[in-house]
Amino acid sequence: MRFAAIADIHGNHLALEAVLADIRAQEVNEIVNLGDFFSGPLEAGKTADLLMPLSLTSVRGNHDRYLIEQDPAAMHASDAAAYGQLSSSHLGWIRNLPFDNIYREEVYLCHATPKDDNRYWLESVSPEGVVFLKPIEAIEALAEGIDLPLILCGHSHIPRAVRLSDGRLIVNPGSVGCPAYDDELPYYHKVEAGHPLASYAILEKAAGGWTWQFRTVAYDHMAMSALAAERGRADWAGALATGWVR
Repeated sequence: MRFAAIADIHGNHLALEAVLADIRAQEVNEIVNLGDFFSGPLEAGKTADLLMPLSLTSVRGNHDRYLIEQDPAAMHASDAAAYGQLSSSHLGWIRNLPFDNIYREEVYLCHATPKDDNRYWLESVSPEGVVFLKPIEAIEALAEGIDLPLILCGHSHIPRAVRLSDGRLIVNPGSVGCPAYDDELPYYHKVEAGHPLASYAILEKAAGGWTWQFRTVAYDHMAMSALAAERGRADWAGALATGWVR
């Protein structure tokens, strides 16, 4: 079995187009999608029009949930920008997506963790704002009850693979469309890829178990940076241009 995993597109339709083209070039025919499809000042509607016809095995992310649960007037700027571009059919599609999912009876999918769509699974944040790999015991505690050999999550935008002590594998494919951001919770911190490329992963089941390949894909990131700047989001413009938060 061989398939691709994508996550955290955040309305970046040009990055998504490039990733989909690269997946085809790798002769991979199946894709799973780990949520946070639209939130951001970019092209949520175009992203939705690309995604929906693909009928991918998908799960809903925390920002997708905000789009269907929150009053638009109370939304964060990135969610409000996306909401304004989405049609009723786009929102209905989000509503029909599950919190978690199982792909081909042996791969568990969620956006962040099995019980919380807004918590890092593989990373912790120190009070000083340092993002670091979580201790294996804490990672394994969140995986209790998931008796599948491969577990996929997103949310942190950091490509990472962790082999658990019992042989299970957890993989975060990184972010398709948002290479850097900052957040206030649980403490103020930055997540920075250090480059502007789109990220995803290819998973393959071999004789010795599951293996992974992280891939980065170039696209016209400066066009998306310019769009973010045009829409008054200098933070997004810088992140899309460089992969750093400045």
